Amino acid sequence: MLMQRLHVCAAIILCTAHARLSFENQTVDNNVTKSESNDLKSVLNLVGNVTESLDTAKPDEDHTQAQRNASEDGEQMNKENHGAKPDCPPLGLESLKVSDDQLESSSYLSVGLGPHRGRLNIQSGIEDDDEYDGAWCAGVEDQEQWLQLNALRPTLFTGVILQGRNSIWSLNWVRTYKVQFSNDSSVWQPCMNGSEEAVFVGNEDLETPVLALFPEPSVAQYIRINPQTWFSNGTICLRAEVLGCPVPDPDSPHFSESESGSLDDLDFRHHNYNEMRKLMKSVNDECPNITRIYTIGRSYTGLKLYVMEISGNPGKHELGEPEFRYVAGMHGNEVLGRELLLNLMQYICREYNRGNQRVVQLVKDTRIHLLPSMNPDGYETAYEKGSELSGWALGRYSFEGIDMNHNFPDLNNIMWDAQELALDKKRVAPETRAVISWMQDIPFVLSANLHGGELVVTYPFDCTRDWIPRQDTPTADNDFFRWLATVYASTNLVMANPERRICHSEDFQQHNNIINGADWHTVPGSMNDFSYLHTNCFEITVELSCDKFPHVSELPIEWENNKESLLLYMEQVHRGIKGVIRDKDTRAGIANAVIKVDGLGHDIRSAVDGDYWRLLNPGEYKITVWAEGYFPRIRHCSVGSEPHATICDFTLTKTSQDRLKQILASGGKIPRDNQVRIRAMRMRKLRASTKILNRRREQQQRLNKVKRK
Repeated sequence: MLMQRLHVCAAIILCTAHARLSFENQTVDNNVTKSESNDLKSVLNLVGNVTESLDTAKPDEDHTQAQRNASEDGEQMNKENHGAKPDCPPLGLESLKVSDDQLESSSYLSVGLGPHRGRLNIQSGIEDDDEYDGAWCAGVEDQEQWLQLNALRPTLFTGVILQGRNSIWSLNWVRTYKVQFSNDSSVWQPCMNGSEEAVFVGNEDLETPVLALFPEPSVAQYIRINPQTWFSNGTICLRAEVLGCPVPDPDSPHFSESESGSLDDLDFRHHNYNEMRKLMKSVNDECPNITRIYTIGRSYTGLKLYVMEISGNPGKHELGEPEFRYVAGMHGNEVLGRELLLNLMQYICREYNRGNQRVVQLVKDTRIHLLPSMNPDGYETAYEKGSELSGWALGRYSFEGIDMNHNFPDLNNIMWDAQELALDKKRVAPETRAVISWMQDIPFVLSANLHGGELVVTYPFDCTRDWIPRQDTPTADNDFFRWLATVYASTNLVMANPERRICHSEDFQQHNNIINGADWHTVPGSMNDFSYLHTNCFEITVELSCDKFPHVSELPIEWENNKESLLLYMEQVHRGIKGVIRDKDTRAGIANAVIKVDGLGHDIRSAVDGDYWRLLNPGEYKITVWAEGYFPRIRHCSVGSEPHATICDFTLTKTSQDRLKQILASGGKIPRDNQVRIRAMRMRKLRASTKILNRRREQQQRLNKVKRK
């Protein structure tokens, strides 16, 4: 024990500078710094903590009154901590950085309520008491129960965040609790508040996370949460996150000089509305020739919905160049997508300037639109609380309380039921209206919307027939949608890891981390379904992480997890066929022409310039194109396996009647070939009418002869 304490003390001395740097880089807003005097004070406190004797456990004794007094002190500490932002990041119970093997408990109520389920914001299945329940729950109701974390190395523990049990059937949460520390899991030292054992205030409901910062941070390898009181009509259940800074230890197998992250020099932090605008402006200033910032509307509170356009000719749709979009932040508290798109625009700009040929080609051949925050009102609400404390739902909805992924016109049921729904009675958020208008203005070909809270890629349809809770409901383009989903999922470093733990209660690895949206849960009025049915655009949903609001320290890792997926998915916009549909005589593009693929019951239409893009898997296809006033045209087009669309142009000939109307309306002369056709038609009519007249004369002559007789 003496050698162990000396080793920890030595490690603390070695890590003084590292601790200061960690505090500076791992704060929630990534801007707060600490003075050297405060760092020195913290280190001295650490030395004082770890040199306290841990050789003898505190004897059991009845101190109910002392506990009550300590609880009152705990309430005061929690009040003082209100709004405080911890210096050390979460160790990763919620993000799954902490493995199941690192969690133990004194007892548990069932397998599904074991210590591995005691993770902040973990969600249960529909049924209670299955193997994926919503918390750790003790099997015995007394004050000796505990949930224990092995940090695997000496760690400066600074605080705990607690929630109750996630359940729609039962009410369980911990009201007060104690904390103990150990270096060997045998001898435990209580967290002290002055001369008394600290008692912390826990929860008053199931979901609201409550932060408790320790009066004095302590260095140890193990930490225990020891419930003291709980909801009177429930039992001991909790979900937790532990805050701590690893102490450098060169002799530990878990020691590394630097945490894994990213080599890309990007702005890895959470950006509120103003900071997001500044970052987008800085990218535009750095790459003015390939970027443009524009807005598509405003949120309910008046915040603008900013889009970053990246292309070789910003601000203009170029003939034959496909339009691509990423949308993030539909649910305001699912923040990783927002930060990834801000990272992506920085990355593309800088790599383009460096001459990265992959990026240069992508920018040259594609018009890219990035909407990082569809629900800025919800984001600001979640951002105010910060990572871990915003909970599972705070900021999800718009300011009006609307879930925008259920807010688009429900075209599925109109299609399936062949009846008009009262869409005007549906309250449509201004943000949703802005996105619908955006979809109508730009001929998007491919899109993905970025969410959080799971690790899976879903594809349309999202809504089942007959409102069944979940059922595989494929589109006509199911095979291509599965390809798109697989492209993202198979290159995402976390999804592609066969040893990863499931997030909550669904094992998506058995489906290769992709699933039909309706086969997960039915979502009427989703953006995916509206995009597919109302426009030409194919769209999928990417659930990026188990943690909806990852700590700032996780952002570099998450960028690396998703960077290749984000780039490769954009490149899929160049699959299938593309071309221009033109008028044979004028050579002008024909807008709104219908492109039909034989065997696929989903038609698309040409854009205003007559250009079109039809996403298809490799193969041979019979394509029929027609437009009002034109004769249809059929071609056979071949699609290869490379991401280069096959050019398949069409030239349409006007029907005779429409062609003559157009010529006469413009005051022009009828072309000679048309005059020949008209003469021929007149001659045919003349011959036909002559035959009729001759027959009538013959009949009349016969009648006259009969009368004379």
